[in-house]
Amino acid sequence: MNNVKKKNISIKLSKIFINKKAYHNYFIEEKFCAGIVLEGWEVKSIRSKKINFSNSYIIYQKHEMYLINSNIQPLPISSNNMFCDPIRKRKLLLNTHEIDSLSHKIKNIGYTLVTLSLFWKRSWCKLEIGLAKGKTLRDKRMDLKKNEWNKEKLRILKK
Repeated sequence: MNNVKKKNISIKLSKIFINKKAYHNYFIEEKFCAGIVLEGWEVKSIRSKKINFSNSYIIYQKHEMYLINSNIQPLPISSNNMFCDPIRKRKLLLNTHEIDSLSHKIKNIGYTLVTLSLFWKRSWCKLEIGLAKGKTLRDKRMDLKKNEWNKEKLRILKK
């Protein structure tokens, strides 16, 4: 008998950016994890946290998903000899069955895809996207009331 110990490799996830505005403006139904096709200068900018994904969304074109309106500011050191477009379309890496189901829900049911967070999974930059439906002003007020009541309950229990 061979006694072989299995090594538990924990996957290190470090969040770079969290889109709090998406949780305020939308009901998040499902979450998906997707890779992003990035250029070298974009990776360097993401490592130095020069990004803004708060107004970004995802569209479906020609059987592929693209991230639109995401802003990655180029570093002045790394982008001297080339033109860097900070607001370019970035292709998302998803499975074909995920793309098909998401495109069906976007077109027919009326959902939208928003970015929730950007994180490192080992050395890969991943994007968490959410299948979302918009909130009305009334829904936002109800959420605020519910959050205030939960805070008040915690204060009462603490005393």
